[in-house]
Amino acid sequence: MAETKTASKSKGKPGSRTARKTQRAAAKPTDAIKLLKDEHREVKNWFKEYEKLEEEAEKQELADRICLALTVHTQIEEEIYYPAARDAIDDDDLLDEAEVEHASAKQLITEIQSMKAGDRLFDAKVTVLGEYVNHHVEEEEKEMFPESRDSDLDLKALGLQLAERKAELMAQAGK
Repeated sequence: MAETKTASKSKGKPGSRTARKTQRAAAKPTDAIKLLKDEHREVKNWFKEYEKLEEEAEKQELADRICLALTVHTQIEEEIYYPAARDAIDDDDLLDEAEVEHASAKQLITEIQSMKAGDRLFDAKVTVLGEYVNHHVEEEEKEMFPESRDSDLDLKALGLQLAERKAELMAQAGK
């Protein structure tokens, strides 16, 4: 019997590690704000890590990971979180600014994705994207998220929707 368990454990699990992690996250309901904050932390750490890199291949791999994460993050916010927040909180200006910030970030992501590490301005664009993200995260976490917490939003249900949509988008991206 012990051999069977060992043998089954040694077999690889289907899908990438990121996909399995995302599926596990989608399986257990989490608070929407916690999910979004966790994503903020992860990407902010990747930007810090990027600053320390020297090898172009490592920079390319991390820039690609950052761009994918931010693309998925902005999409789930725009499709699910922002519409719910717009209905629940009385701060259209804050949500309008967030959408404009997303548009700027998406433009930079498109430019970064059309380049290769080592190209002129590649590092500068990744750095500026990180600065945009830091500014955006600060506004969301200090203003929008507290207003959402104080509203009647069902943050658990919203978190589940966000996690499920993120899993779908990551699966489409092959991650």
